Amino acid sequence: MAKWDFDAFTLATFRQRLAHVDALPQLAILGVLCGALTGIVMLGFRGAIEVPLSFVLPGGDSENFEDLPVFARFALPVVGGLAIGFVLTRLSAENRSVGVTHVMERLSRHQGHLPLRNALLQFFGGALVLISGHSSGREGPAIHLGAASSSLLGQALELPNNSIRTLVGCGTAAAIAASFNTPVAGVIFAMEVVMMEYSPASFIPVILAAVTATLLTHLVYGAEPAFNVPELALNSLWEIPFVALLGLAAGLLAAIFIRLARSVADYPLGSPWQRVALAGVLTGTTAIIVPQVMGIGYDTVNAALLGEIGIAAVILIMASKLLVSACSVGLGVPAGLIGPTLVIGATLGAALGYLVAWVFPDYANNPGFYVLLGMGAMMGATLQAPLAALMAILELSANPGIILPAMLAIVVAAMTASEVFKSRSIFLTTLEARGFRYLTDPLTLALQKVGVSGIMERSLARLAAVTSVEAARTAMQDDPRWIVITRDNLPTAVLNAADLSRQLEILGESGGNADAIDLLEIPGLRMDVALVDQRATLQEARERVEQTGMEALCITRTSAPMIVSVVGVLTRQDIDDYYQFSH
Repeated sequence: MAKWDFDAFTLATFRQRLAHVDALPQLAILGVLCGALTGIVMLGFRGAIEVPLSFVLPGGDSENFEDLPVFARFALPVVGGLAIGFVLTRLSAENRSVGVTHVMERLSRHQGHLPLRNALLQFFGGALVLISGHSSGREGPAIHLGAASSSLLGQALELPNNSIRTLVGCGTAAAIAASFNTPVAGVIFAMEVVMMEYSPASFIPVILAAVTATLLTHLVYGAEPAFNVPELALNSLWEIPFVALLGLAAGLLAAIFIRLARSVADYPLGSPWQRVALAGVLTGTTAIIVPQVMGIGYDTVNAALLGEIGIAAVILIMASKLLVSACSVGLGVPAGLIGPTLVIGATLGAALGYLVAWVFPDYANNPGFYVLLGMGAMMGATLQAPLAALMAILELSANPGIILPAMLAIVVAAMTASEVFKSRSIFLTTLEARGFRYLTDPLTLALQKVGVSGIMERSLARLAAVTSVEAARTAMQDDPRWIVITRDNLPTAVLNAADLSRQLEILGESGGNADAIDLLEIPGLRMDVALVDQRATLQEARERVEQTGMEALCITRTSAPMIVSVVGVLTRQDIDDYYQFSH
């Protein structure tokens, strides 16, 4: 029994420490746990896709959709779309939400609490989408599954919400690292796209999660990069205008991709079943002529890197992949979009590489050089995440020679999409289509990093509104800071304990023989209160104060059903003071 009490105390202390902004040792431990859990989930998800495809596709190649018979290329995505649509129609709109936008929405509105049901839909629905050859990637489902796994771990341990937000970032980074063998890109993506913040308290656990997940996948798949390319670098400074031109073209295509996806999402096309079924028909019909639109498309990228696809073919693949992928995103197919953007960028780069070789043969580089730059430029512009795109291309190819030109191409592409065509990232655009605004202001981000139990006042006593003088004197013996006034056993207000002490002194000096005292009537600093759970962040507390109009909050802990105790007091002034003094 003593051991159990010690363990409970240790977990309680662990949770309490996590409420502070500088709980690095605790977050580091959680980062490793999240990385291990996410790595296992990613191995299962990847196996759920590749094992069935190795039996279905010719030659046992999990990406060889091109060698399927014409009828199979049409029928496979159609049947897959019908099956996914059948499942979606039996779920509520809330339970149908999946992918990166779902993670961002839950992070902003629900403090990173991701539901299990949505994660299960993402696992099986995402696997079915990719098995049936839809034009999608596995990174969107991977991010959702990694973030959900880590979030559910935090929820199971009843951790404070500010730490669960960090765990979502850990799961995101670990998922990308495990899926693509890109740990640095995973970290940058989690911080740049999902969490939209950079801080040591977040970086360290996120890095540990990415490293742990990558090591697990190395045990199964090895450490080879996704694309094997020769050493590529800028041959001459005369190539700089072509690199910039590639960035401009990628920015244009990214803007078209985002606007097309938004337009299709806004267009009233019926039920989820009809929309996903339509995506299947569109994919299958296009695949009859251009089979490269099916699946993730990394085999097409490899072929473009090696110069094995002619210029007419790469242009046709680029246009078809853009059309089908953007429509699939807008129609609500539960899979990723980063993979398709890489294919679109790769074919764009190949086309430009061939054009440069034809017009300026003296300055022509290996076509694979422009393929890599196109991949990074398209990803950076579509996601509005230039640093994540740069690191992704570097790690996917293990080719440091492309860093300098890739920086230029990615920045030009991102600025072209955002400044010239006024396009926001595809994720923020999708959220806006749902009427949701993703808050990234400094105040919100700062208050989300800290739990209420990290700054609340714990020195308090609880007394009934009308209490005996003797009970009041007994309560004051522990020198509390606040008196929690209850009525019908529920917190109603808080009173500055110094004011109660002064009232008791007055009673003693006057020699009065009052038996009871009304704490709601005596002079003093008294504030009506609302309740908030001890796992809440300061941002949640601030929102609660604004919603209720109260000046103070009672922080509560539920130890058992219907048993709620007050463990602290937090005032509006405490929240304001924390932000002012910490910044």
